Amino acid sequence: MSRTEFVIATAIILFVAFCLGWFANWIVHRFSRVAAGDVAELDRMSQELHEAEETRDQAITYLQQREAELTNQLAQTEAELRAAMDGLRDARHEAEELRARLDRLHVG
Repeated sequence: MSRTEFVIATAIILFVAFCLGWFANWIVHRFSRVAAGDVAELDRMSQELHEAEETRDQAITYLQQREAELTNQLAQTEAELRAAMDGLRDARHEAEELRARLDRLHVG
């Protein structure tokens, strides 16, 4: 192989390698390219996601406040129930004492 043939063979090999690299680059960019419509769609979806997260956070805050209010109301209701039960117990005890006195008066 002469020097000229070697240079030509090397040039052809380098040119083929260049063409394959360029083609591979074109293929990669062709498949990984994002259309402007897709970018707009992604922006819209991200905005909707952000709004949904804000709504969720507001709902969680509202539910926590409502739960605290209901817990407080339940505690108050239970305290009132205990007071009413104590009053009823005292009234029953007093009624039994009065019945016992009446029975002693009628017997005696």
